[in-house]
Amino acid sequence: MVQQATAPAEVEDQRYALTYEEFLTKIDEGTHAEWVEGEVTVFMPPKIAHQRLQNLLAALLTGYVEAFGLGEILTAPCEMLLIPGRIAREPDILFVAKDHGDRLTEDRLEGPADLVIEFLSDSSVKRDRDVKFYEYQEAGIPEYWIFDPRRRTERADFYQLGTDGKYHAATLDGDGRYHSIVLPGFWFMPAWLWQEHLPTSLSLLARIAPQALQMMLLEPERGE
Repeated sequence: MVQQATAPAEVEDQRYALTYEEFLTKIDEGTHAEWVEGEVTVFMPPKIAHQRLQNLLAALLTGYVEAFGLGEILTAPCEMLLIPGRIAREPDILFVAKDHGDRLTEDRLEGPADLVIEFLSDSSVKRDRDVKFYEYQEAGIPEYWIFDPRRRTERADFYQLGTDGKYHAATLDGDGRYHSIVLPGFWFMPAWLWQEHLPTSLSLLARIAPQALQMMLLEPERGE
């Protein structure tokens, strides 16, 4: 009798009950993990599509932020101690404005970032769209971007904090561009992420802010 082959079960993120002090000492540095209300979630490594999009967007944002001296871009795993004693998250990408640089210590970001970006996976949909949405809103993070890179569900959502302390969905302009409120002059076309062959961060920076790209390319000459 021939047995029918079955697809292996997908490995899920691991959860453990730990105190915050145990989280700091028992979770290895470099492990992507978050601590919330006495429970640690250790995430499985992201899929290649996730990594490619994260790397592209992080490189693009880093180039723009550095060129204009706006602050600093950090990527996971980087702890953001959102609410002391309750919540420590590690967003895929975060931006800390220059005026809030004092929140960065040698070990973590102590307090909220100015912009947080998450890329969805099958196991993170509810966490990113629901749980983190309200956490980031409560913490007063001005912008929250969510990208869903899963096949056949490609989608980008942008939220901006209103004067009422609530997130409101931001719309794209007539050309399909999103304009940031915390990164002056920065705009972005979500459609760029869903191309079969991804563009380079430099080619995108040249379209968004050609002067920023020129500043980056001339930087070595300044140090001579």
